[in-house]
Amino acid sequence: MDKALTIRLDDDLVNALERAAKASGRSRSDIAREAIRRQLAIIRFDQLRSRVAPFAEAAGWLTDEDVFDALP
Repeated sequence: MDKALTIRLDDDLVNALERAAKASGRSRSDIAREAIRRQLAIIRFDQLRSRVAPFAEAAGWLTDEDVFDALP
């Protein structure tokens, strides 16, 4: 079953959300759900990255470029 979430937005964010919904033909809720999904993916990525960072540093990989250079 879907659950409802109530959030408070300032006027600027409400106006931006309204414009985005109108321009895209999507609902405000649909845009908010997608934004939350994307933010949760970023949070998960950051968590994973911090867990593997010590192993990468031990292998000499300090930047993204180091990783890409190591790929075949």
